[in-house]
Amino acid sequence: MQLTAPAKRRTGIRDTDGMAVASFVLGLLGLLVLNLFLGPIAITLAVVALRRGTERRFRAWLGLGLGIADLVVLAVFMQADSTISWSF
Repeated sequence: MQLTAPAKRRTGIRDTDGMAVASFVLGLLGLLVLNLFLGPIAITLAVVALRRGTERRFRAWLGLGLGIADLVVLAVFMQADSTISWSF
């Protein structure tokens, strides 16, 4: 006898959707501030969300691209200014 109804969705899918959204938001914020920290976090969250099979794949891919763009922007500014941080 079964006391509970079977799950219609995989458990944990909500967590992976949240990771995809968080990756996108952190990647977007990383273009403006703290790209050294937010870029790798966005990349990590996007990769984990994609591996776990998120339903928000496009958002995870955007987060991955923005995380990589964060690091590219940081590298360009470091080369242009010969420092580790932005100078205003």
